[in-house]
Parts: sequence; C-alpha cells; structure tokens
Amino acid sequence: MQDEIFHAPPAFAAQAAVDADRRRLMEQAASARPEQFWLEQAGRIAWASPPTIASASDFTGDVAIRWFADGTLNASISCLDRHLATRPDQVALIWEGQDGQSERLTYAALHERVCRMANVLRTLGVGRGDRVAVHLPLVADSVVAMLACARVGAVHVVLFGGFSAEALADRLADSGAIVAITADEARRGAKRVPLKAMMDEALARTDAHAVRALLVLRVTGAEIVMQPGRDYALAPLLAQAAADCPAETMSAEDPLFVLYTSGSTGKPKGMVHATGGYMVWAAFTHDLVFDHRPDDVFWCTADVAWITGHSYVVYGPLANGGTILLFEGLPSHPAPGRWWQVIARHRVTTFYTAPTAIRALMREGDDVVARHDLSSLRLLGSVGEPISPDAWLWFHDVVGQGRCPVVDTWWQTETGGIMIAPLPASVPQKPGSATLPLPGVHSVLLTDKGAVIAGEGEGCLCMAQSWPGQARTIWGDHARFRQTYFSFAPGYYFSGDGARRDSDGYYWITGRVDDVINVSGHRIGSAEIEDAVATDHRFAECAAVGIAHDLKGQGLVVFAVPRDGTADGLAGHATQAIVRVVGRYAAPETIYLVPDLPKTRSGKIVRRLLRKIAGHELDGLGDLSTLADPSVVDRLVDAVARQGGGR
Repeated sequence: MQDEIFHAPPAFAAQAAVDADRRRLMEQAASARPEQFWLEQAGRIAWASPPTIASASDFTGDVAIRWFADGTLNASISCLDRHLATRPDQVALIWEGQDGQSERLTYAALHERVCRMANVLRTLGVGRGDRVAVHLPLVADSVVAMLACARVGAVHVVLFGGFSAEALADRLADSGAIVAITADEARRGAKRVPLKAMMDEALARTDAHAVRALLVLRVTGAEIVMQPGRDYALAPLLAQAAADCPAETMSAEDPLFVLYTSGSTGKPKGMVHATGGYMVWAAFTHDLVFDHRPDDVFWCTADVAWITGHSYVVYGPLANGGTILLFEGLPSHPAPGRWWQVIARHRVTTFYTAPTAIRALMREGDDVVARHDLSSLRLLGSVGEPISPDAWLWFHDVVGQGRCPVVDTWWQTETGGIMIAPLPASVPQKPGSATLPLPGVHSVLLTDKGAVIAGEGEGCLCMAQSWPGQARTIWGDHARFRQTYFSFAPGYYFSGDGARRDSDGYYWITGRVDDVINVSGHRIGSAEIEDAVATDHRFAECAAVGIAHDLKGQGLVVFAVPRDGTADGLAGHATQAIVRVVGRYAAPETIYLVPDLPKTRSGKIVRRLLRKIAGHELDGLGDLSTLADPSVVDRLVDAVARQGGGR
C-alpha cells in the first residue's frame, strides 16, 4: 500500500498554479538567492512600509529569530482592508451553526464587525502589546475578536473552550492578559459548555488577577452571573461602537499572538509568533499547499484555539482573499453525515481535517458519504498526526471519489504553518507520507548523536535554517525555548518528531521521538505499529506506546478500538497484523481492546496518558482539561483492569 503513487488528476493539474517546473524554480531560487526569494514572498501581504531585509536569524548562542525586521504592517489590513477595493461583496466567512443556523459575512461586513470590536477594546484601554484572552466557541465572533486584537496592536491569546478553570488561570496568569472575551455557553452536540462560569472560576484564582475587564457574548441565552465593574455584555458595546477603526502600525517583529501548546506536561508553553513573518508564512503555505483559487470555499475543521485554526481558518485564507467556513458542531450530530451535509450545502471546495476525524467518519460507513453530493470538492487535506495509508486511501477513494489530491501536511504550533507536504499538482502523493519539504524549508534527519543522515534513513527531524513562520520564543522564558528546541544539536531546530526518508526523498513521520519504542534495541515508531493494525479493517483506530520492561528495556503496548464494538478474539488479529507488516520482533506485550482513545479537541491522541495507564501510574495523570472527553480516561482504566494485562 505504501508503494502506491498517486498523481494529480489531469483536470486538476491543468488548472493548478504550481506545476513541477514552477516548484523546481522556486526551490532553486529559495536555495540560491534566499534573501531575494523571501522578499518577493513578502509581497503576498500588505505592508505599511515594505521590508528591505529578509532573515537575520541565528540558531546558535542565545538564538535569535528575526524576519522582515525593518518592515511595518497590520495583520488585519492584509486580511480585510486590502480586499475592500476589489471584493467588498465577496463572502469572506460562512458560519454554520450546529443546529442548522447560518451566517454569511462579506469582506465589507467582516471589516465592519472587526472595527466595532476593535473600538470596544480601545474603549477599555487596550493598546499595542497588551494581551487579550479570547475564550469563545466556534462562532464568527471568535474570528472577529482575533482580527480586532490585531487591529489595535494587541496580542491575542486564544484559549480552548474545553480547558478547566485551573488551565485557564495558568494561561491567563502566564500571559498577563488584561482583558478576556468569553461567552455564556458553547454548544457541543447535546451538551452545553459553561464558558462564563469556567472563566469566573479561573478569574477567582489569585494568580489570574491581571484581567480587569471581561466581555461576555450571548450565544445560548443561558442564565449567567455578571460581576459589576468587571463584566460587560458585548452586544450593546458593539452596537454603540463606531464602524471604522484606524489600524495600529506594527513592526514586523511585534508579537501577533501567543498560543499555548496542548497535551504537554509541566508549565504550558506560550509560543510567540511575530506579525510579519507569520503572516507571510500563513499566506505562502495556504496558497501553495492548497492550490488556492479565488472561488474556493475553504473548510478547515480545526478549532481556532489551535495553531491550525489560527493559520488555516483565519490568517492564511483571509490574507489570500478566500472564503472560509466555520462550523460549530460535531461531525455526527445530530446524525451521521453532518459534515458531508455541510460540504454539500455550502459547496466546499477544500476540506482540511485530522486523521482521527477521518477514521471516525470511516466507521460510519461508505453509504453515509454516498448519500451526499460532494462534487464541489477538489482538494483534501490531513493534519495533526501521521495518517495511516488505510485512512488516506479511504479519504481519497470514498470522499474524494478519486478526483481530489490528498495533501498530508506536517507542521507544528512552533512552525506557524505547513513545512512538509505535497504541492498537489507537482508532487505525487504516497499514502501515509507527508512527502517533500516546501520550497525554502531545509529539513534534515539527524542521529540521536546529532550527526546528519544522508539519503535514505530514519532519525530525528530537524531544520537547518530558519523560515518566516518560526516561533520567536516561549512567552517569558527564552531560556526554555533554547533548551527545548536548540540544545539537541547546536545549529539546528529540533522538532521532537522522528521521520524516515525513502529513496525518493519522501518523509514519513514516525511520531514523537519520545513515542519511539526501544524494544531490545529495536527502535519501533508508534506510527509504524498503528499503520499495521489499520490494515485490519476490524479496527477503527489504535495507539501504540512503550512501557518499562525488566528484560527488554521497553515493552510494546497497543490500545485498539474495534470498529463495531465487538472485542471477541480481536487481540490476536491485531498481533497478527503487526507481525505480518512490521515483523515478529514488534509483537506487542499487551493489546487492550478499548472503546475510545484520549484525544485533544484538535484530534491528537494523548499518548502520555496511555503510557501512564498501561504502566498503572494512575496517581500522576496530570491535567485532563485539554481532552475532548475527559471521561474516556476512566473507561480506559476500567478496560485495562478488566482485561488484566493479558493479550
């Protein structure tokens, strides 16, 4: 399956902006004349004063990342104002509520909404450099709030609606946010998430004392408690605010946002992204990877609280003058096929989602997909984790009906945007491979001793040179930034991921380096095991982890989710699939058949929890607030105890 190669269909390739020749020329220019190349790419966004210097970055010593440093701009102008002369009546944002309600905002209307919100912030004393926490559900106002912060020069700190009060308080305190924007509730299927109550609890903690004003958006109309002198109903303030707001001129290196990484242990890391480089990277990568066209309706299913939502719900598509779709609900609420219904209703052309979502949709059956008109789709994308060849092929064959290229993208919160992905008309796709680095991306594989691996091989995925979208630091802790990303091999950015490079130069992401399981000297990537289990269609998904083993160093444990809920005899089939695809040396110590896996709302499997559960370390599970469904942990603990560790 991994040997199959898929070329873009002729009809797609004929209209694509970047063919093989243009891609080759871009790579040559980025390598031979990087300064000129990146200054040309900077022209993708609007500048108050264009930069004359591209990069002044250094991975050694104190580590300094700087791009376009002498340029000035405002991010909201690139996303809104510059489009008003040519496309004021084009739809910029489509919002689809989970219960069928919808809203369509033109560029002119979105500009007015952003200006009103920006004026409300200015009335509260928010100015350049101040931090504003955005704690909203997936409604149009979440995008409006982000762009309003950018307009007044404030640094937005978007906080996931599923965070606990403790997690919110930690991030509010670390960022020093002076204003927060929340809602009464969020709708999540049949549930209601009490955002205002959770924010109240967070603000009651003494370490979140910097917030002096809380703006409250009415979403469900639920009864809430308003604290006089601190809390303000947002709607009346927006109605009174002026419909125009001059944009603050920012330096390219002024922070645009701080975004906290999820699923990690210890103190959260607030990644700082600078205005100029980030905007160029978001526009550049969105245009190239998704072959952006003026009439595209682009649906990235990520929450705006994650970097994928920042770059490919908001900044990239709007900088390129696209139409974005924002969907509030769940893939199968109130019934299977809801996402396909949305695609058909709004004639979505580009659909970008996570492998875990794809596998969940596979479980619903091909007939659910077939009931909907998906003829508008022309490009599919995957993000978040390595996608198994099995899921890739289903996405390509069933959803894309064989006529839509699939761009499997590798990148991180720290990179700001896509780093490795096929440009759909110029790089043939291999199911399960992120394929090749984008023009201007200098990826390398290093051994665990820091030596460069040439040609085919497997090692630690690093970057030898900076790129415009790279995070500048960790908020308030540059020493941690240096230690985390630049101490592994001096002069290189260390992604923390492992990868394999094949004879064609294609990259296959093997998972986090700390997810590489060393069994009796054999280094086994979690993705390799998971792809093997996926070849048996009786399993919907799985996750492989390593736990301490007296003889082998580490033992391999697999958590597998049966497709139809029936567990009888399936553990043996999973083992057989692994032995057949990977080899007998990779036979797991234990296979647990479980109802679900712990995931963040962005779809990432939280393997650190699985390691602790498999190792019976139940006293140190840590903060579960980043999980889409924290109750899954109890179900997993019960399943492991019930199965007694046997295979």
